[in-house]
Amino acid sequence: MPDFTSALYLGMHHASDALPPWRRLTTGRPAALAEPPGAAAVAQGLAALAGSEAGTLLPSTFHLFWDLLGVLSRHEPIEIFMDAATYPIARWGAEHWAGRGVPLQRFGPHDASSLAALLTRQRRVRPWRRPVVLSDALNPGGRSQPPLADYAALARRHGGWLLLDDTQGLGVLGADAGPAAPYGRGGGGSLARWGLGGAPVLLGASLAKGFGVPVALLAGPRAVVQRFEADSASREHMSPPSQAVIQAASAALATNRRCGDALRLRLWQAVQRLRAGLARLGLAAPGTDLPVQTLALPPGTDVPRLHARLLRAGLATVPHRDRGAGGRISLIVTARHGPTDIDQALAVLARTVTARPHADAACSLTPTRR
Repeated sequence: MPDFTSALYLGMHHASDALPPWRRLTTGRPAALAEPPGAAAVAQGLAALAGSEAGTLLPSTFHLFWDLLGVLSRHEPIEIFMDAATYPIARWGAEHWAGRGVPLQRFGPHDASSLAALLTRQRRVRPWRRPVVLSDALNPGGRSQPPLADYAALARRHGGWLLLDDTQGLGVLGADAGPAAPYGRGGGGSLARWGLGGAPVLLGASLAKGFGVPVALLAGPRAVVQRFEADSASREHMSPPSQAVIQAASAALATNRRCGDALRLRLWQAVQRLRAGLARLGLAAPGTDLPVQTLALPPGTDVPRLHARLLRAGLATVPHRDRGAGGRISLIVTARHGPTDIDQALAVLARTVTARPHADAACSLTPTRR
């Protein structure tokens, strides 16, 4: 059965027998007392890849955004300006601190002009608070993307920070995008892709998508990262990343250096094959060429029923809830999806979703060179 539900974009699985052995899973000590072996080197390697001065590891992005906004607010008065389309993980952190008295302003999804007007107005009201602009770096499967360069320029103009969740970009995007490397080279993520390395940016990202490791990276200026490590509640009260996770992250960095660009090209080719086939079926995915491809379904489609029909027909997809708008269905493409996987998925969609399936949906696509 073609399975398009895994978000391991580059296909990194990190089997236990492929990783160096560890003597014990955890030291039992919080990171505030003693950094887990290997964590600092992995974090620095990831930060350098993303174009940041320094980095530190946390168990998850939930820990990261909840904790970081608290550290920033304890150091100086801040005001959070949040893109309304921000993914729930970062949004939950912002809303928690809003409940503790940190001002929180929301602006229109991916709307830099709305942010500019809001910053100008609020800075007149509370000029002593440093603005923190909170946004996702990418909107997978969406019709629009956050204007990161505009957000960074506005944060700089008002003496603030741009705090990004780059979970979708780290490992997938990189610098110097072109015909030979459509996603870019290196896998440094959105900062590398859009040349924002020198901007006032704090980066939070899970490695669970691009690099296949359930651990989070906080990256940014060295002074801020060191302040976070000294004042972090997560590092004091919660278990640090395990040795298994740290070894997997180290292996992911090594794989990325050795063949990451080839994996990214293979991923892009698989996405293009799927998008071309969907277009022929009249099922164009309206988003970008990122791994998450969301189907443009007719209004009123019974999404749970369609998802069940696809599963019975042999295609595993991802159903989503839409706030107040029914639902959606996405296919998540990875570098492990070959031409046969894509063609089988298209054949199932042709039989299940479209009114007039194209006879050539499963057999006439040009083979993709590996």
